[in-house]
Amino acid sequence: MENITIKINGRDVSAPAGSTILEAARLANIEIPSLCYMKEINEIGACRICVVEVKGARSLVAACVYPISEGMEVWTNTPRVMEARKKTLQLILSNHKKGCLACVRNGSCELMDLCRQYGVDDAHLYDGEMTPSEVDTSAVHMIRDNGKCILCRRCVAVCKETQGIGVIGANARGFATHIGSAFEMGLGETSCVACGQCIAVCPTGALREKDFTKEVFAAIHDPEKIVLVQTAPAVRAALGECFGLPIGTDVQGKMAAALRMLGFDKVFDTNFGADLTIMEEANELVERIQNGGVLPMITSCSPGWVKYCEHYYPEMLPHLSTCKSPQQMFGAIAKSYWAEKMGVDPKKIVMVSVMPCTAKKFEIGRPGEAANGMPDVDIAITTRELGRMIERAGIRFTELPDEPFDDPLGSGTGAAVIFGATGGVMEAALRTAVETVTGETLGRLDFTDVRGVDGVKEASYTVGSLTVKVAVASGLANARTLLEKVKSGEADYTFIEIMGCPGGCVNGGGQPQVPYGIRNFVDIRAERAKVLYELDKNNPVRKSHENPDIQELYANFLGKPGSEKAHHLLHTGYVARTVNPKF
Repeated sequence: MENITIKINGRDVSAPAGSTILEAARLANIEIPSLCYMKEINEIGACRICVVEVKGARSLVAACVYPISEGMEVWTNTPRVMEARKKTLQLILSNHKKGCLACVRNGSCELMDLCRQYGVDDAHLYDGEMTPSEVDTSAVHMIRDNGKCILCRRCVAVCKETQGIGVIGANARGFATHIGSAFEMGLGETSCVACGQCIAVCPTGALREKDFTKEVFAAIHDPEKIVLVQTAPAVRAALGECFGLPIGTDVQGKMAAALRMLGFDKVFDTNFGADLTIMEEANELVERIQNGGVLPMITSCSPGWVKYCEHYYPEMLPHLSTCKSPQQMFGAIAKSYWAEKMGVDPKKIVMVSVMPCTAKKFEIGRPGEAANGMPDVDIAITTRELGRMIERAGIRFTELPDEPFDDPLGSGTGAAVIFGATGGVMEAALRTAVETVTGETLGRLDFTDVRGVDGVKEASYTVGSLTVKVAVASGLANARTLLEKVKSGEADYTFIEIMGCPGGCVNGGGQPQVPYGIRNFVDIRAERAKVLYELDKNNPVRKSHENPDIQELYANFLGKPGSEKAHHLLHTGYVARTVNPKF
C-alpha cells in the first residue's frame, strides 16, 4: 500500500494511505486518547476524546475516523485540544456515578486515567440531573451498572460484530439513552451466552463479573472444609498483568505459590482435566469415525460456545462431543477418585476453579454437571478475581519464588496447556487420535496449520487410510460462518474446534482488562498464546495419553476411555434453548 506524508505537531509522519489520524499518530509514537474506538469494530467517533486540530478544518475533528491526506497538518496537543478533551471528560462525569474508591475498576479505569491525565479535579462543575439507571444482576455471571456507563458502545459492538449475538444495544434517545436489551429485559432473560467479552472491552466499571472471592475466603477459613483449587491453562499467561508484569509473562510457578499462601489445601492444575478431556474426546471421535456416528464432531470445552449452540443452532447439538469441559471433569474426579484415594468425605470438598472465562460461572450450575450427587465445581472465579484475592491478602506476587502444583492432580502435558489458545484443543486431540488410529508414534507433534489467531482455520490430515478434515473457529461470529457451511453441505469436516472468545481462552472474558490504547495496536491474544506454546515445547511429555497420572487413573479407577464409569463421571448432555427465553 502506498504511503503518504503528513505533519503531526510539526514533524513529518509517513503512514499508509487510508489510515486515520489516530493510526498515523501511533506510528509516530504519539498517543491520541479515546474511550470508544475499537479497531475495525467500533470506529464511530462517539466519545470525542480523540479530537485534534487539522489545518483548514473549521472545527476539531475525531482522529479515530478522520482519514489522512497528503500534506495534511495536524496538532494533537494544543491548548484548544486539551481544553476540549477536559470539558468532554467533565461532561461525561456529570452523568456518571462517582463512587470510584469502591469501584472494581479503581486503578484500571480508562476514564479515571484520562481524568488524571487532563487534570479533571472539578468533577462537580456540571452537577445536575442524571439519567435514571438500575443495576442489572439477572445474569449468573455478571452485573451491569448503567450509572457508570459512558455510552461508548464498545460492549454493543463486541456483542454484535465479534460475537454475532447482539443481545444489547442503545435503548431510548437523547438524555434517556442507555445500554440495555430488547424490551428492557434483564440480561439473564436474554440469549446472552455469558462469554464476558463485553466486560473485557468496557473502559469503566459499568460491567463486571459477579465476584465470589468472599465465598472462597470463607471456605478457606472453614475448618470443616477441604478446599481444592484448579487453575486453567490461560490463567498463567495473563495473571501477571494484574501486578504490572508485561503481557505474555509466564507466572505459572508464582501463581501456584500464591494459591498456596492464600490457604488452599491443595493446588492443582486444570491441565490434568484437559489431558483427561483429550482421552475421552479422542476416543469419542475415533468411535464416531469407525462406527458411523454423527460427524463432524464439535468440541464442547467452551461453555459460551455450548450455550450459543443451544440457543442459536439447537439442530447441531448432536454434533457436540458429550465430553464435559476440563474444569468439570477435574471437579468430578476430585470428588470421586481423589477423595477415595485420600480417604476424605467428598461432601467436605469445596472445589474452586480459577478460569479466564465468565461463562464458567454459568457452566457450574448446568444440568448434568453433578456426577457425584453434588456439583462437580462449587465456585468458579476469574483471573481478575484471583488477582484481587492475592492483592487483598497482602501477597507480594512479583517477588514470589516458583512452586510446583500438588500431586497427583497437578500434572499436565504440553498438549493440555495449549488448550488455552485457539486451535490448541484440536492439536492436542490430533496428537492422541492419530496415534490411537494408526498405532504408530508421531514423529512430528506440532500441527501448525491450526495455530494462530485467524478467526477460521482449516486443514486436512491423512491418518492411516483416513483423510481427516478439520476446522477451528474462535469468536462466535466466526462459529456462525463455520456452522452455516456445515449446514449447507459446503464443508465436509470430520472434527471442529470452536472457542467462544476470539483467540481462545487467552482472550477470555475473565482475563485482565487491557486498555484499548494498547489493545488496538498489540495482539494480546498472540502474546499470551506464546506462553502456552513455550510451555508445551519445554514439557517432557507432550501427548495426553502419555501422562503417567492419567494412565494410573484409567488403570485403577476408570478402566478405559469411554467406559461406563467414565461416561457417568465425565460426560454430559445439552438442551435446546429459545433465542428469547422470556417469550
